This record gives sequence, structure tokens and C-alpha cells, in this order.
Amino acid sequence: MTDLHDSKWYINRELSWLAFNERVLCLAEDSSLPLLERLRFLFISSGNLDEFFEIRVAGVKQQIAVKSHHRGADGLLPEQVLQKISHKAHELVDRIYQVLNHDLIDCLAKEQIHLMAPDDWDPTQAQWIEHYFEKEVLPVISPIALDLAHPFPQLANKSLNFIVRLKGKDAFGRKGNLAIVHVPRSIPRAILAPKDINHEKTWLFFLTSIIHAHVEKLFPGMEVGGCYQFRITRNSDLFLDEEEIEDLALALKTSLFSRHYGNAVRLEIDANCPDDIANYLLQKHQLTTEDMYRVNGPVNITRFMMIMNLIDRPDLHYPPFTPKVPQELKQQKDIFAAIREMDILMHHPYQSFDPVLALIHQATVDPNVLAIKQTLYRTGAESKIVNALVEAARAGKEVTAIIELRARFDEASNIELANRLQAAGALVVYGVVGYKTHAKMILIVRRENNQLKRYVHLGTGNYHARIAREYTDFGLLTYDQTIGEDVHAIFQELTGMGNAAATKKLIHSPFSLDAKFHQLIDTEIDNAKNGLDAKIIAKINAITDEKIIRKLYQASQAGVSIDLIVRGICSLRPGIKGISENIRVRSVLGRFLEHSRFFYFYQNGQDILYCGSADWMERNLYHRVEVCFPIDNPHIKATFMCDIFPTYFSGENPCWTLQGDGSYLQQPITTSKGGDIQEAFINGFAE
Repeated sequence: MTDLHDSKWYINRELSWLAFNERVLCLAEDSSLPLLERLRFLFISSGNLDEFFEIRVAGVKQQIAVKSHHRGADGLLPEQVLQKISHKAHELVDRIYQVLNHDLIDCLAKEQIHLMAPDDWDPTQAQWIEHYFEKEVLPVISPIALDLAHPFPQLANKSLNFIVRLKGKDAFGRKGNLAIVHVPRSIPRAILAPKDINHEKTWLFFLTSIIHAHVEKLFPGMEVGGCYQFRITRNSDLFLDEEEIEDLALALKTSLFSRHYGNAVRLEIDANCPDDIANYLLQKHQLTTEDMYRVNGPVNITRFMMIMNLIDRPDLHYPPFTPKVPQELKQQKDIFAAIREMDILMHHPYQSFDPVLALIHQATVDPNVLAIKQTLYRTGAESKIVNALVEAARAGKEVTAIIELRARFDEASNIELANRLQAAGALVVYGVVGYKTHAKMILIVRRENNQLKRYVHLGTGNYHARIAREYTDFGLLTYDQTIGEDVHAIFQELTGMGNAAATKKLIHSPFSLDAKFHQLIDTEIDNAKNGLDAKIIAKINAITDEKIIRKLYQASQAGVSIDLIVRGICSLRPGIKGISENIRVRSVLGRFLEHSRFFYFYQNGQDILYCGSADWMERNLYHRVEVCFPIDNPHIKATFMCDIFPTYFSGENPCWTLQGDGSYLQQPITTSKGGDIQEAFINGFAE
């Protein structure tokens, strides 16, 4: 019998993530996409790598530091993982700058958008740049000479810096050696030339080039023997001993500063930097040559996302579209009445997020509404949904907000929104220690005919209007009182104490989610063994949980047909004879970030369907509060069966397919219709 625990059946999660980011980079290389969108994908790919090093590589290095011999399901030791990461990450970084320097910059120039190198500056531009340096840059930069009185400075995470070789003696008779120039974040990394010198074109100058050209002005009377940009990436994961702290918000606020000065994990440096200086920087940050990335361009390429706001060329972006309001809500001004009539599914961003805001606003002014309860994960202190909750609290409604402060890199924003809501009179709770609250729920309690009734919104994505325009997600509005009771029980579970909520329709982690998925898969296995049709369809962001993967392997061996859409990390190997030949995995990337999750099980014709906030990862199944909700309404279920599933799995729409060896093949368009999956949805919702 095949051992499904064997490491050869599993893909390393870090290497799978790098494969995902390579697919993002492929979008930057795709000449069929609008030019500025290609540039955006390049910046996204670079930014993704930043976070990968800050969190995932930092974690692997910590394992090595404590001499951990833990092997993942893939069987690799931390040292082996780090070596493979370094090899692949160096390839990706080289490719990012290759695409920028030898593809995108040339394409932009053809559109009269010029990212100017110093050799391209004409005398008028050079004069303006010198003036800009003297007036805008020089006054805020403080060069630091390195000597006994000036040791190597502590440089913030991902800050832009230069190391400068100096010759000669200064006013105090000190002999020149090395100096550090730290560039404050307040100075824009890309500068748009004024109209009087742009000659009807768009001229953009890199701050790195401007400083390099005029660095001698920072060291008057000294000879500059070389100037090289560099950037240090640091461990940015926050560690909190939750058993030892009394105030989570205060502890987080205190710890946020330390994120900027964690242990170094990567050095990015100018490709032309001499080895002796590069080795000096490695030694100062306790890094090895494998941690060094020589780059042919700005080291802080992610910061150039600002270019998108400087270039006014709508023709070089995706065509605009207006998210549609569901027909059921168009015909009914009273949103409560509309929800009472039927469940309403919203498919963002193709359909508008406005009904969610309207629900809160109507609840705010409705005298029959007594309470509003909501979970908030990545929302933003100034988001429309928070403004609506503040308005509701000030109107005297009982507003309860469960805020997950520990949403990585959004901690400061979440602390701010907690303070806003508390100041407005809302009850703010931070969930349960040790378990991130990742569920997306709104519960509105309303008095109707002397009875309390519950209105519910459940979603797969965050309550943020801007994100709802950029991510694909599902949201369900329902008057189902059983679901309302389940949501109420989960809120009670999060704010109070007691046994796990005994839900009737919802499944939620860390209590019933994994058990329910295993039960549903087991039923498909039994049906397949009995000669019945058996099918599983799931769309998730990632799958790494070994138990789920083994269960899917067992299902494949039994003959269950399994189709998975996995946007990012996939530790499962599909298409292996005797193991997973009945499993197909595809990845969809495009204009919007694929974030929605659904889970379908044929169940001998019962068509069991759930949507939810959870992926098939250990953290979602065992260490977070997640909610999956059933799609019972026949009309909505038919929408999935007849529209959503066929669009995602149609051969007409290109995507990436995962191979058994861990590589991805880009599936070509097989018909003359063109387009992609997301464009098909945009067209499907067009009026």
C-alpha cells in the first residue's frame, strides 16, 4: 500500500510561494496586457519578495539559528530550504530587473514616458535636477562618516541607503574612509519633471540617480571614490508572549517600532559595488554571500508604485468598469425588505460593495435596529465601513466590533480604528488570545412584530471598500434565522466564555471546520467506491495542510474527480499515477487578486456548497476563527453550477496548471474569443 506520508508527494510551501510570485512576474512580461498594468505587476512581484524575506525567510533563518532539525511534509531541513530559496530568489530578482531595464523602460519610452538614466539627461534637465537636489534633498540628508566616534548606524528595514568611499582629509584632519548616506522616506523615490522642461513628454527621474550624481555635495572638499546604493531587509514578524501581556493593544503598539530593526535577512546592493565594500556590509549585518542580491537598478523598486499616480494615461491601464448592484437590491430601496425576500449573493468586484455599506447606514437610522456586531480584520481606520460603524455608535446603536489587531502589517491601522470606535461609544473586543479572528461576519438585530430578528452578512473577504474593488470575493446577505442564531453564538463565543458554539448551519474553526471537510471528502470516497459519481471542486488561496492533502489523495485513489483552483501556495502534487491522477490544480491570476473561496461536494446529487474565509492551511483550520457558510438557496446554487464553475474551468480562458513536478504551465487560449476568466466575469455582469 502506498505511504501517503512519503515526502515525495509534497511540495515545499516556500518554493511553491516563489512559483506563485514567478507567475505574477509573468504578467509583467505579458505584452498583451496594458503597459502600466505590466509595470504594476512588476512592482507587486518585487513587493511580494520583500514580504517573503521579512516573514518566511526570516522564519527559516530562525529555525537554523536554534539548530532545528524539523522537516516539513516535503522532507527538507531548514538549511536545505534556505539554499533552494536563495537559488530561486536570485533568479527572480535578476529577472525583475531584466524585465524593467530591457523591456518595460523601452516600451514606456515609445509611449513618451521616460524613466531617465543619468546618461540621458540633457543640459536643461541636468540643471533642474541639480537645483532639485540642492533645494529638496540636501537639506534633509545627514551623511554619517564611519570612524571610532561614528560606528555603523542602525538602519531601518528596507530603507534606502548609500555607502560612499571617500579620499582626502576633512576639516578636523580625519582621513577619508567610508560613509553612510541614509535617505529619509519623506523624499519621493521618483520625481516628475515640471511641464516647462518636459517637452510634451513625461520625464521621470530616479531619486537614486539624483543622489548618485550629486553625492560629492554631501562631502565638500573630499574626493568621492565610489557611491553605491544598498538596502537591508529585516525580520519583521512580531513576537508577543500572549501569556505574559495584559494589554494586547499596548503591547502591539510598543512592539511595532522593533519591526524596523529586526535581524537582517537580505542585502540588496548596487551591481557595481566592489567586493570589499559588499563584504563589509555583509559582515556588519551578519549575512553571507547567499543573502546578497546585486541589482542593476534602484534597490527599492517597490517604492516606485507611486509612478502609477504620476502618469495620467488611462489608455495604458485596464479599461474602467462600474461594479453592478445586484438586481434584487435595485428594485427595493429598503435593504431589509430585500433580504427578507431572498438570500442575495454578491460577487465582488464585479458587483458593488455598496450594499454592505447601505446595510450599516440603514441600520443606523432605523429605530427598530437594536444592535450591530461585526468582525474587522484588514479594514483601515478611515474606511467607509468604519465610518458607518462610528455613525451607528454615535446614533445610539449597540455596536460591537471584534478587531483582529494582529493582521500582519496592518497592526497600527487596526489599533487606530479600535481607538476610533471606542471613542464613538462602540464596544471593542480583540477576539481570543492565541487565535486570530479571520471570520467575516455582520449581525444586525432588529425588532419586528415584537420579535427580535437577525440579518446577516457573511463574506470571504475583508470589509474594505477599496479592497472590494481589487479582490475577488463573495458576500452573502441572508435573513435565515438559523444562520443568524449561529452567527450570534459565534459572537458570544468570541466576546464571552463557554463551550464551543453548537452551530446548525455554519461550520467554523478551530472546532468543526476540519472535521466537516473530512466528513464530506469521506462521503465522496465511499460513493466512488460504490460506483457512484463523486466530485469535489474547491477554490482557495493556498493548500498546505497535510491531513487534507492526504484525504484528497485517498479520494483520488478511490476515483473521485477533484478540481482545485489554488491561487498561491500548493503543497499537493496533482496528476501522479496511483496517487493523484484524478486531481487537477490550476492557478488564476489577473487584474484582480483572486481571494474568494468556495467548496463543492457532489454528495450523490445533493450538491453541497460552502463559501468562507478559510484556506486549507494549518493556520486556518486549527489556529484561527474562521467561518464557512452554506449556499442553500437554489437560485444562488444554480449561479455557481451554471455560471461561476464553468467560467473558472472553461478551456476558453487561460490560466496556469500545476504539474506533478511542482512546475506550472501557462494554459493558452483555446478559442478565438480571447480574454481571460476575470474579463469573462466583467462582461457577464455588464449591463
